[in-house]
Amino acid sequence: MTSAELVSVLIPAYNAERYLGEAIDSVLDQTHRQVEIVVVDDGSEDETVAVARAYGDRIRLASQPNGGIGAARNHAVRLAQGGYLSFLDADDRFLPDKLERQLAALSQTPKLDMVFGHVREFVSPDLPAEEQAAFRPSPPAPFVAPNAMLIRRESFDRVGPFLTDLRVGEGVDWYARATEAGLKGLTLPDIVLERRLHDSNTGIRERDSRSDYLLVVRSALQRRRQTS
Repeated sequence: MTSAELVSVLIPAYNAERYLGEAIDSVLDQTHRQVEIVVVDDGSEDETVAVARAYGDRIRLASQPNGGIGAARNHAVRLAQGGYLSFLDADDRFLPDKLERQLAALSQTPKLDMVFGHVREFVSPDLPAEEQAAFRPSPPAPFVAPNAMLIRRESFDRVGPFLTDLRVGEGVDWYARATEAGLKGLTLPDIVLERRLHDSNTGIRERDSRSDYLLVVRSALQRRRQTS
């Protein structure tokens, strides 16, 4: 297997013991079999590392002090050996044919840099009934976020790494920079990702950092002014 044929699926994990196994299993169950899984433990304080180690040599595991999802993703990118990169949060799941469908799109259009798809939300079934009732999953929708993306490695490198000084919004910032760099993207009509709704979603855990989204918008506007 050459690196050009290999897809590196990169999973940042922070206190993800409850759901990391499902995320990894969804990658192992892919119809496209030429996959490496890189899990980066972001300073977890629970049994995340033990869950990952239970998979043995089916995954690559690295650890770092807690630095946020951007830093963990960047660490995983540095370890990746594949010619394609795919990102997955430790509490979400891929559909079984995600990589196969996205690779087909990239193969059919050589000038295409990255492929996205649709996301389907679900309430985590392990939550008590009263907590499940508090969530309202959105209908399936297009999702131009790292979790739904497959990208050529050289295209990712043209944009550069994720910002590490944001607690939220690093994916929005990266996509804005990718657009500014002229990367060509396609969004498939297929559902490729299942996004779990639960009591520890990043949006809930980092609710005090939502002002980071404003910083992302301001930075994008500033870059536009500098290039206009």
